[in-house]
Amino acid sequence: MRVEVVMKFIVERFARDESGAVTVDWVVLTAAIALIGAGIVAIMSDETTQLGADTGAALAKIEMPTLDPL
Repeated sequence: MRVEVVMKFIVERFARDESGAVTVDWVVLTAAIALIGAGIVAIMSDETTQLGADTGAALAKIEMPTLDPL
């Protein structure tokens, strides 16, 4: 009989304890932010790669004057 009372007390105390709920909330929030960031990177990577290629091509077309040696 004593074991049942102790176990009932432990289970009730565990059910009332909410200290881990905040940790779970932060983990879910952090995971959501990380996934949103990864999605933005995936979407933007093609455009930025093309922009870099266009910029490189435009810079390659520019003729730079050379300085005469002294």
